[in-house]
Amino acid sequence: MSDAESLPGPLAGLRILELADETGQFCGKILGDLGADVVKIEPPGGEPNRQIGPFLDDIPHPERSLSFWYYNTSKGGITLNLETVDGRQLFMRLAATADVVMETFRPGFLASLGLDYESLRTQNPGLISCALTPFGQTGPWRDYLSSDLLHMAAGGEMASSGYDEADVPNAPPIAPGGGNAWHTGCHFAYMAIMAALVYRTITGQGQHIDASIHEGCALTTEAAIANYIYRGEVVQRQTGRHHAANPTPRTQFRAKDGTYVCALVGGRLNPKYVGELADLLDSYGMAGDLRDPKYQDQAVIAANTSHIIDDLVAKFIASLPAEEIYHAAQSRGFTWAAVRAPEELLDDPHLRDRGFWKEVEHPELGRSFLYPGEAAIYNGSPWRISRRAPLIGEHNSEILGDELGLSRGELVLLAENGVI
Repeated sequence: MSDAESLPGPLAGLRILELADETGQFCGKILGDLGADVVKIEPPGGEPNRQIGPFLDDIPHPERSLSFWYYNTSKGGITLNLETVDGRQLFMRLAATADVVMETFRPGFLASLGLDYESLRTQNPGLISCALTPFGQTGPWRDYLSSDLLHMAAGGEMASSGYDEADVPNAPPIAPGGGNAWHTGCHFAYMAIMAALVYRTITGQGQHIDASIHEGCALTTEAAIANYIYRGEVVQRQTGRHHAANPTPRTQFRAKDGTYVCALVGGRLNPKYVGELADLLDSYGMAGDLRDPKYQDQAVIAANTSHIIDDLVAKFIASLPAEEIYHAAQSRGFTWAAVRAPEELLDDPHLRDRGFWKEVEHPELGRSFLYPGEAAIYNGSPWRISRRAPLIGEHNSEILGDELGLSRGELVLLAENGVI
């Protein structure tokens, strides 16, 4: 272990109380992996998202959800029934010394229990509370039901995703699954919490954050809104590439081994680029007519764009394996890449060289498992997965007993009464 790796993370010393389901747990993971002391508070029996598969060895069990494992690294875990008087009192005691409460309950729920921000801040003025909900705490949609897919639709992204008319006429919009909306909302909640922490450092005051997943998604439609407002253009879906107001050249090409290469050529064609493209293709004896002096004329290039891309580039890529194409093109400065399946990244030499994949111990199973690692390397306050996701109520004794002073007998009684 290097000296930097032994140092505390950048958020060390912060206590975060997380009351989050699948829509917000990634925010807590980010904070925890950056060193914050995140306490995940689940209802007795555990969060429903523990039932989300796949499961270790295909055995459904709340302690074997691989999805839950990934999204809850670096967290401690307790169980607490907030709908009981004792549960609320214990939460109030925890919130009195916490830095952040991050929650995903429906609007008004915590207020109905007397646990809203205004109630909590009376005993902790520096507390930061972040409520991440589908549509925010106010507005006509605040009580609407939602899902990850719904947010991709209502947030605008789905309109730009799918196949264009040339490939699949009258095709419906298509959006990716896998919690993209939840990730978007969690990233914006994380940024909001960090900004509020900076504000508190300057002013000493905490604050309440009303974060909306819908608004986070609406923020990420990229050029669609700007094009419409300022140019009156409606962007169209383009197969496997960025939306645009007008049709654009394709970017996905099938290689000899049956996999695809993403080759960004359209929009870059000029005499210099065509010459460099000719050098690449000619190194395999496949330059076609790209050496013809006519391609020094931009008008000729524009008139022959389809020939260059759909004939010469496509034929070249079809003649070789995707990985060979990828590296040959990159070595000459082309923005091309092989399209890889996620599992292929496990053998990626670049990620391996940077130590991206992390072994995380699961002592109760006597095994270690490989997890995706950090998005950035800190040289003085490292990001790290400090521990695997908590078992149900794993730290009840440590936090409720050792920290709050409850005896073993009191913990047993609380468990019998459905409080923990």
